[in-house]
Amino acid sequence: MPVDLHSHSRVSDGSFSPEDLVVEAARVGLTSLALTDHDTVDGLDRALDKGHQLGVEVIRGIELSCGDGLHMVVLFLPEGESPLTDRLDEIKRRRANRNEQMVERLNTLGVEITLEEVVEEAGEGVAGRPHFAGVMVRKGVVPDSQTAFSKFLGNNAPGYVKRKALRGTEAAKLARQSGAVPVIAHPHTLRLNNAEQWRNRLFELKDAGLVGMEVIYPSYDAAERELYAQVAREYGFLPSGGSDFHGSYKPHIGLGSGVGGNVTVPESVLEELRGFSS
Repeated sequence: MPVDLHSHSRVSDGSFSPEDLVVEAARVGLTSLALTDHDTVDGLDRALDKGHQLGVEVIRGIELSCGDGLHMVVLFLPEGESPLTDRLDEIKRRRANRNEQMVERLNTLGVEITLEEVVEEAGEGVAGRPHFAGVMVRKGVVPDSQTAFSKFLGNNAPGYVKRKALRGTEAAKLARQSGAVPVIAHPHTLRLNNAEQWRNRLFELKDAGLVGMEVIYPSYDAAERELYAQVAREYGFLPSGGSDFHGSYKPHIGLGSGVGGNVTVPESVLEELRGFSS
Protein backbone atom coordinates (compact mmCIF):
# COMPACT_ATOMS: atom_id res chain seq x y z
CA MET A 1 0.00 0.00 0.00
CA PRO A 2 1.27 3.52 -0.76
CA VAL A 3 2.42 6.01 1.85
CA ASP A 4 3.44 9.68 1.65
CA LEU A 5 6.34 10.88 3.80
CA HIS A 6 6.39 14.56 2.81
CA SER A 7 3.33 16.83 2.95
CA HIS A 8 2.32 20.30 4.09
CA SER A 9 -0.79 21.77 5.65
CA ARG A 10 -2.16 25.26 6.10
CA VAL A 11 -0.19 25.49 9.35
CA SER A 12 2.85 26.20 7.18
CA ASP A 13 2.44 26.80 3.45
CA GLY A 14 -0.14 24.30 2.21
CA SER A 15 -3.78 25.05 1.42
CA PHE A 16 -5.39 22.14 3.33
CA SER A 17 -6.05 22.17 7.06
CA PRO A 18 -4.28 19.34 8.95
CA GLU A 19 -7.64 17.56 9.25
CA ASP A 20 -8.51 17.91 5.57
CA LEU A 21 -5.06 16.66 4.62
CA VAL A 22 -5.77 13.42 6.46
CA VAL A 23 -9.22 13.19 4.87
CA GLU A 24 -7.53 13.47 1.47
CA ALA A 25 -5.03 10.79 2.46
CA ALA A 26 -7.89 8.43 3.30
CA ARG A 27 -9.67 9.31 0.06
CA VAL A 28 -6.69 8.40 -2.12
CA GLY A 29 -6.00 5.19 -0.20
CA LEU A 30 -2.87 6.01 1.79
CA THR A 31 -2.14 3.85 4.81
CA SER A 32 0.32 6.34 6.34
CA LEU A 33 0.98 10.05 5.97
CA ALA A 34 3.79 12.19 7.38
CA LEU A 35 2.81 15.79 8.08
CA THR A 36 6.05 17.74 7.63
CA ASP A 37 5.19 21.41 7.87
CA HIS A 38 8.01 23.93 7.60
CA ASP A 39 9.66 24.71 10.94
CA THR A 40 6.55 23.99 13.01
CA VAL A 41 4.77 21.09 14.70
CA ASP A 42 1.61 23.04 15.48
CA GLY A 43 -0.67 21.00 13.20
CA LEU A 44 0.43 17.54 14.28
CA ASP A 45 -2.04 16.89 17.09
CA ARG A 46 -4.98 17.87 14.90
CA ALA A 47 -3.80 15.59 12.10
CA LEU A 48 -3.22 12.72 14.54
CA ASP A 49 -6.74 13.05 15.95
CA LYS A 50 -8.25 12.90 12.46
CA GLY A 51 -5.99 9.98 11.58
CA HIS A 52 -7.30 8.01 14.56
CA GLN A 53 -10.85 8.66 13.37
CA LEU A 54 -10.20 7.58 9.79
CA GLY A 55 -7.71 4.76 10.29
CA VAL A 56 -4.79 6.59 8.67
CA GLU A 57 -1.44 6.47 10.46
CA VAL A 58 -0.15 10.04 10.81
CA ILE A 59 3.60 10.28 11.34
CA ARG A 60 4.84 13.21 13.36
CA GLY A 61 7.27 15.17 11.23
CA ILE A 62 8.71 18.54 10.28
CA GLU A 63 10.72 20.02 7.42
CA LEU A 64 13.71 22.16 8.34
CA SER A 65 15.38 24.65 6.00
CA CYS A 66 19.13 24.32 6.59
CA GLY A 67 20.60 26.75 4.06
CA ASP A 68 22.53 26.22 0.83
CA GLY A 69 19.64 24.33 -0.72
CA LEU A 70 19.45 21.69 2.02
CA HIS A 71 16.00 20.85 3.35
CA MET A 72 15.66 18.12 5.92
CA VAL A 73 12.49 16.14 6.54
CA VAL A 74 12.49 14.77 10.08
CA LEU A 75 10.19 11.80 10.72
CA PHE A 76 8.92 10.13 13.90
CA LEU A 77 9.27 13.14 16.16
CA PRO A 78 8.34 12.18 19.72
CA GLU A 79 5.45 13.83 21.51
CA GLY A 80 6.33 16.59 23.95
CA GLU A 81 9.60 18.43 24.29
CA SER A 82 12.81 17.24 22.67
CA PRO A 83 16.19 18.75 21.76
CA LEU A 84 14.82 19.59 18.30
CA THR A 85 11.50 21.10 19.34
CA ASP A 86 13.31 23.16 21.98
CA ARG A 87 14.98 25.03 19.09
CA LEU A 88 11.78 25.84 17.20
CA ASP A 89 11.13 29.17 18.91
CA GLU A 90 14.54 30.39 17.76
CA ILE A 91 13.85 29.12 14.23
CA LYS A 92 10.51 30.96 14.19
CA ARG A 93 12.19 34.20 15.29
CA ARG A 94 14.68 33.90 12.45
CA ARG A 95 11.84 33.38 9.98
CA ALA A 96 9.95 36.42 11.34
CA ASN A 97 13.06 38.63 11.01
CA ARG A 98 13.53 37.48 7.45
CA ASN A 99 9.91 38.30 6.58
CA GLU A 100 10.38 41.85 7.86
CA GLN A 101 13.49 42.27 5.70
CA MET A 102 11.68 40.91 2.64
CA VAL A 103 8.85 43.40 3.09
CA GLU A 104 11.38 46.23 3.21
CA ARG A 105 13.19 44.94 0.13
CA LEU A 106 9.99 44.51 -1.87
CA ASN A 107 8.89 48.02 -0.92
CA THR A 108 12.13 49.40 -2.32
CA LEU A 109 11.38 47.50 -5.54
CA GLY A 110 8.03 49.27 -5.83
CA VAL A 111 5.88 46.43 -4.51
CA GLU A 112 3.43 47.83 -1.98
CA ILE A 113 3.09 45.09 0.59
CA THR A 114 2.95 45.03 4.39
CA LEU A 115 3.88 42.39 6.93
CA GLU A 116 0.32 42.51 8.24
CA GLU A 117 -1.00 41.50 4.80
CA VAL A 118 1.41 38.56 4.63
CA VAL A 119 0.46 37.39 8.13
CA GLU A 120 -3.23 37.67 7.25
CA GLU A 121 -2.64 35.64 4.08
CA ALA A 122 -0.91 32.95 6.13
CA GLY A 123 -3.87 32.70 8.51
CA GLU A 124 -3.02 30.03 11.08
CA GLY A 125 0.16 29.14 9.24
CA VAL A 126 3.80 30.18 9.50
CA ALA A 127 4.18 33.13 7.13
CA GLY A 128 6.60 32.51 4.28
CA ARG A 129 7.25 33.22 0.62
CA PRO A 130 4.09 31.49 -0.71
CA HIS A 131 2.06 33.92 1.38
CA PHE A 132 4.00 36.88 -0.02
CA ALA A 133 3.13 35.52 -3.45
CA GLY A 134 -0.52 35.15 -2.47
CA VAL A 135 -0.75 38.80 -1.44
CA MET A 136 0.98 39.90 -4.64
CA VAL A 137 -1.45 37.90 -6.78
CA ARG A 138 -4.46 39.21 -4.86
CA LYS A 139 -3.28 42.82 -5.28
CA GLY A 140 -2.61 42.38 -9.00
CA VAL A 141 1.15 42.87 -8.77
CA VAL A 142 1.69 39.57 -10.61
CA PRO A 143 -0.71 37.23 -12.44
CA ASP A 144 0.22 34.09 -10.50
CA SER A 145 2.48 32.66 -7.80
CA GLN A 146 4.97 31.31 -10.31
CA THR A 147 5.56 34.82 -11.65
CA ALA A 148 5.90 36.17 -8.11
CA PHE A 149 8.73 33.73 -7.47
CA SER A 150 10.47 34.13 -10.80
CA LYS A 151 10.31 37.94 -10.69
CA PHE A 152 10.59 38.75 -6.98
CA LEU A 153 10.78 35.88 -4.48
CA GLY A 154 12.92 33.09 -5.92
CA ASN A 155 16.39 32.36 -4.57
CA ASN A 156 18.06 34.53 -7.21
CA ALA A 157 15.33 37.19 -7.44
CA PRO A 158 15.76 40.76 -6.14
CA GLY A 159 13.20 40.42 -3.34
CA TYR A 160 14.77 37.32 -1.82
CA VAL A 161 16.42 37.48 1.61
CA LYS A 162 18.50 34.57 2.80
CA ARG A 163 17.50 33.39 6.26
CA LYS A 164 19.97 32.31 8.91
CA ALA A 165 19.14 28.66 9.31
CA LEU A 166 20.21 25.63 11.28
CA ARG A 167 23.26 23.96 9.81
CA GLY A 168 22.45 20.61 8.30
CA THR A 169 24.78 18.81 10.67
CA GLU A 170 23.13 20.50 13.65
CA ALA A 171 19.66 19.60 12.40
CA ALA A 172 20.64 15.96 11.91
CA LYS A 173 22.19 15.76 15.38
CA LEU A 174 19.16 17.35 17.04
CA ALA A 175 16.85 14.95 15.21
CA ARG A 176 18.81 11.88 16.31
CA GLN A 177 19.11 13.20 19.88
CA SER A 178 15.32 13.46 19.81
CA GLY A 179 14.89 9.85 18.65
CA ALA A 180 13.69 11.01 15.22
CA VAL A 181 14.81 10.13 11.69
CA PRO A 182 16.40 12.87 9.52
CA VAL A 183 16.12 12.59 5.73
CA ILE A 184 17.43 14.85 2.95
CA ALA A 185 14.43 16.29 1.10
CA HIS A 186 14.48 16.68 -2.72
CA PRO A 187 18.28 16.34 -3.01
CA HIS A 188 18.41 18.12 -6.38
CA THR A 189 18.12 21.44 -4.49
CA LEU A 190 21.58 20.83 -3.02
CA ARG A 191 22.93 21.68 -6.49
CA LEU A 192 25.93 19.35 -6.13
CA ASN A 193 27.62 18.91 -9.50
CA ASN A 194 30.36 16.32 -9.08
CA ALA A 195 31.41 13.33 -7.00
CA GLU A 196 33.74 15.35 -4.79
CA GLN A 197 30.99 17.80 -3.84
CA TRP A 198 28.61 14.93 -3.03
CA ARG A 199 31.29 13.19 -0.98
CA ASN A 200 32.20 16.26 1.08
CA ARG A 201 28.60 17.17 1.85
CA LEU A 202 27.17 13.72 2.46
CA PHE A 203 29.94 12.30 4.61
CA GLU A 204 29.59 15.32 6.90
CA LEU A 205 25.82 14.78 7.19
CA LYS A 206 26.19 11.03 7.67
CA ASP A 207 28.64 11.58 10.52
CA ALA A 208 26.06 13.91 12.11
CA GLY A 209 23.40 11.17 12.02
CA LEU A 210 21.57 11.58 8.71
CA VAL A 211 19.55 8.42 8.00
CA GLY A 212 17.85 8.79 4.63
CA MET A 213 17.45 10.58 1.30
CA GLU A 214 14.35 11.23 -0.77
CA VAL A 215 14.77 9.25 -3.96
CA ILE A 216 11.07 9.26 -4.88
CA TYR A 217 9.90 12.80 -5.63
CA PRO A 218 7.25 14.15 -8.04
CA SER A 219 9.58 15.89 -10.46
CA TYR A 220 12.00 12.94 -10.77
CA ASP A 221 11.80 10.69 -13.78
CA ALA A 222 12.97 7.08 -13.66
CA ALA A 223 16.58 7.98 -14.42
CA GLU A 224 16.71 10.60 -11.67
CA ARG A 225 15.14 8.22 -9.16
CA GLU A 226 17.79 5.63 -9.98
CA LEU A 227 20.56 8.26 -9.72
CA TYR A 228 19.53 9.31 -6.22
CA ALA A 229 18.90 5.71 -5.20
CA GLN A 230 22.46 4.93 -6.27
CA VAL A 231 23.81 7.89 -4.27
CA ALA A 232 21.81 6.75 -1.23
CA ARG A 233 23.17 3.22 -1.50
CA GLU A 234 26.74 4.48 -1.91
CA TYR A 235 26.59 6.49 1.32
CA GLY A 236 24.50 4.01 3.29
CA PHE A 237 21.31 6.10 3.41
CA LEU A 238 17.85 4.58 3.41
CA PRO A 239 15.54 5.64 0.55
CA SER A 240 12.58 7.85 1.34
CA GLY A 241 10.01 9.71 -0.70
CA GLY A 242 6.89 11.80 -0.76
CA SER A 243 4.78 14.11 -2.84
CA ASP A 244 5.73 17.40 -1.12
CA PHE A 245 2.00 18.11 -1.36
CA HIS A 246 0.93 21.76 -0.90
CA GLY A 247 -2.65 21.60 -2.17
CA SER A 248 -3.64 24.49 -4.41
CA TYR A 249 -0.19 26.09 -4.06
CA LYS A 250 1.17 23.20 -6.19
CA PRO A 251 -1.99 22.07 -7.98
CA HIS A 252 -0.16 19.70 -10.34
CA ILE A 253 0.94 17.48 -7.43
CA GLY A 254 -1.47 15.00 -5.88
CA LEU A 255 -1.15 13.68 -2.35
CA GLY A 256 0.57 10.31 -2.39
CA SER A 257 0.85 10.16 -6.16
CA GLY A 258 3.12 12.92 -7.42
CA VAL A 259 2.91 14.41 -10.89
CA GLY A 260 0.64 12.47 -13.22
CA GLY A 261 -0.34 9.99 -10.53
CA ASN A 262 2.43 7.53 -11.39
CA VAL A 263 4.95 8.02 -8.56
CA THR A 264 4.15 6.29 -5.29
CA VAL A 265 6.10 5.37 -2.16
CA PRO A 266 5.67 1.77 -1.00
CA GLU A 267 5.01 0.89 2.63
CA SER A 268 8.33 -0.99 2.79
CA VAL A 269 10.18 2.34 2.58
CA LEU A 270 8.35 3.56 5.66
CA GLU A 271 9.07 0.40 7.64
CA GLU A 272 12.81 0.61 6.99
CA LEU A 273 12.91 4.20 8.21
CA ARG A 274 10.72 3.37 11.22
CA GLY A 275 13.43 0.98 12.40
CA PHE A 276 15.71 3.97 13.12
CA SER A 277 13.20 5.77 15.36
CA SER A 278 13.17 5.44 19.12
